[in-house]
Amino acid sequence: MARKVGVYTRISRDDEGESLGVARQQQDCERLADLRSWQVVKTYEDNDVSAFKRNVVRGEFELMLRDLRAGLLDAIVSYDLDRLARQPRDLERLIEIFDERPSLEFATVTNDINLGSPDGRTMARIMVAFANKSSHDASRRIKRKHLELAQQGKDSGGPAPYGWRKDDRTKVDPVAAEAIREAQREILAGVRIGTIRTRWQQQGLGNPRAGTKRMAHHHVEQILTSPRLVGYRTYHGEILLGEDGEPVKGNWERINTLEEWEAVCAVVAERKQKHPGKSLARKYLLSGIARCGLCKTKIRGQNNSRWEPGSKATRYTYQCSVVNGGCGKVSRTGEPVDRLIAQLVLEEQRTRAAVTTIPGHQRWSREDELEQVTHDIAQLVEAERSKQITVATLLQLLPAKERLRDELKLERARFYKEQKQAEAKGEAANLTVEEFFALPIERQQEIVLHSLSAVIINPAGRGHRKFDPSLIEPVWR
Repeated sequence: MARKVGVYTRISRDDEGESLGVARQQQDCERLADLRSWQVVKTYEDNDVSAFKRNVVRGEFELMLRDLRAGLLDAIVSYDLDRLARQPRDLERLIEIFDERPSLEFATVTNDINLGSPDGRTMARIMVAFANKSSHDASRRIKRKHLELAQQGKDSGGPAPYGWRKDDRTKVDPVAAEAIREAQREILAGVRIGTIRTRWQQQGLGNPRAGTKRMAHHHVEQILTSPRLVGYRTYHGEILLGEDGEPVKGNWERINTLEEWEAVCAVVAERKQKHPGKSLARKYLLSGIARCGLCKTKIRGQNNSRWEPGSKATRYTYQCSVVNGGCGKVSRTGEPVDRLIAQLVLEEQRTRAAVTTIPGHQRWSREDELEQVTHDIAQLVEAERSKQITVATLLQLLPAKERLRDELKLERARFYKEQKQAEAKGEAANLTVEEFFALPIERQQEIVLHSLSAVIINPAGRGHRKFDPSLIEPVWR
């Protein structure tokens, strides 16, 4: 009876995605199996998968090991031992199976190794150790190359990041760049990243990964806060600093000014500190803003499960709930309350805008001080390099300067964040009610909270069905 054989093929990189490398390996392995009168029952293919990286799980390799243990295979054929294993631990797992099943056979196209004998195992361990060292050497050379490219402000290749043209990653893609700027303005105006992610997905923005149903939250956040937006070169996720202590500038076009980028980063970081791991999603305009006129407990919106498109029933109501610690005696149809509050808030903001002006772009008052501190740090580093001062002297003077520089940078980011937020929120004065309700719900709430601290909903009494605006009491700031 012919031995049942599994063919294992693997290639680390398949940039074209055509699987030509593994196809060639499969042909050679099947030819070897035919010469030995073995029957190939399954091919295990790990295309574009590394066997050297420890955090990579090779799905087909793991399946092959399970099939070997289950007795579904009598032999394994691979093009070479290093296709099968480049980490000693993977080889040892295979050897354990050969201990359990001494009749198993192993063959490669390049040379045969008997994993059932002590000499064969010793030779296999030596070969895998050399393959592992070769991968280490290649990895070290690649890392050094990427560091050199980063220090020169050059790209390291790969797909173009979102915001830049696919055919030339040094040139800005106007459509994608405008989508990024618009999303950043929404962030400054109070919109959640989750809301932006949903809109981007509906509009086909953001370069979602192939095969994914929805973009990851962290992926959208990284796009909107990437140092690349202001031309900063990164290395291993950190902004790379040059010998002068300043960020290395990349050789590509910028999408943001430094002020715009720092403002967005500051807002995102601030939200994470205030609400770690907490969802800020809202469905109703006055959730958390409206309060019961009797017990003053916060009122939440409640969806009407009986509502259907085209029906006269209300979609949602604002109810004082006993579950949330309220009296449960006040309830009001949601739509007319929201529309009334929107009209009052927009009118108030238009009146305010007529007598006050939003300050335009102002330069941060301590910019010169930050430039001087940065210059001092660069001079100290250069003085040590030219042997004008000792390392000990440098390490005595440098920490205080670096702390001051970091404090000033944080203050600058906070200044521009507040400036950009004021600009974004000041745009509400020109909105119509329809345009207001077309905004994301977080943006609507920010506009309302800019004018109101609360909305008191008073009881309507028995039998009252007609909406009475006098029972809705806005509490102005």
